[in-house]
Amino acid sequence: MATERSRTTPVARVLQVCLHLLVAGLLVLAVARAAAGRDGDPAAVIAAATAMAAVYAAGPRLAAVRRSRRAAALWLALLGLTWAGVLVTTQDGVWLAFPLYFLELHLLGRRGGPVAVGLTVAAAIAAWSWHQHTFSLAAAIGPALGAAVATATVLGYQALYRESEQRRRLIDELTAARADLAAAHHTAGVMAERERLAREIHDTLAQSLSSIQLLLRAAQRALPERTEAAAGYVEQARQAAQDNLDEARRFVRALTPPALDGDPLPVALERLCATTTAHSDLPVHLHVSGEPVRLPVPQEVALLRIAQSALGNTVRHARASNAEVTLSYMEGEVALDVFDDGAGFDPAAVAGRPGGDDGGFGLPSMRARARALGGTFTVESAPGRGTALAVLLPVTEVGA
Repeated sequence: MATERSRTTPVARVLQVCLHLLVAGLLVLAVARAAAGRDGDPAAVIAAATAMAAVYAAGPRLAAVRRSRRAAALWLALLGLTWAGVLVTTQDGVWLAFPLYFLELHLLGRRGGPVAVGLTVAAAIAAWSWHQHTFSLAAAIGPALGAAVATATVLGYQALYRESEQRRRLIDELTAARADLAAAHHTAGVMAERERLAREIHDTLAQSLSSIQLLLRAAQRALPERTEAAAGYVEQARQAAQDNLDEARRFVRALTPPALDGDPLPVALERLCATTTAHSDLPVHLHVSGEPVRLPVPQEVALLRIAQSALGNTVRHARASNAEVTLSYMEGEVALDVFDDGAGFDPAAVAGRPGGDDGGFGLPSMRARARALGGTFTVESAPGRGTALAVLLPVTEVGA
């Protein structure tokens, strides 16, 4: 209750001002009627009204009254004593019971408030009957009806206040949940972008850097006797570095790879096979089956990147003498198979190692690309028996 009293709304502040004005107006009315000789001794009424006004004015200024129910009860008891003085001096003091009802219900809560209101009603009825020198039903109905109105008003306001507080807490919770959701989306976006960059770096930059390294080693071995061959290797390395730079600029901006820029996927794969053969001396052959169609960009990018990563692994690890890339167009599906006759490996052992193969961005990256497009990725290999990778994607022909 102390917490509720300390949190005043604009409506509550207006009600407080109205209550203060009501008390002041009723005290002024009692004094004016006494001064006009209509009811009570003017000096006694002025003294009692002044005492009650002083006690009433002190209450809102006391912090303890707002924070402690015990302090509020003591203040109300003192206010009741001064009100009793007004009741004794003039029957107009009965009307002050009405604002007292509101104070008692508000400050004393659901248990103490009704008890205090009941005592106030009894005092008002007794004082009125004493001044009238008789008891009548009308004398009891007035204070009792005022108490009922005040009780209904306070209880209704408190119910509305609690409902408002519940809504406010719900809005706060929804606002906090929205902020948490936005933060989670931001974090997920950051992680997705990091994963994308990791895949692109592995499938492009890392592969090209490996090719450049092989070319520079070949140039080193050719020097100083075969300067012309060394120069050729260096030129190929320079061109690979330029291509690598173009790739880096493209994937940072999330654009289509240069190999697909204006060319269909089979042409890009043919260029990839030729470049791999030239840079590594590993014969790589492309086979296309079915009727080639232009695929959506995400599918073409994924298949090209998977082929790049697979051939990069073959060049670095397989020690193969031959590699085959097969692109198969089927109704509603496209398949990419990459086979080499190299050393092979145990896929289960690779999957069981922390980080997977090749630092964690080889097979896992290819599998993630395929699954992101609703496709499947399988790898078959065994030590000494080569490696076969297969990707199957559901696709829709562009413009279909």
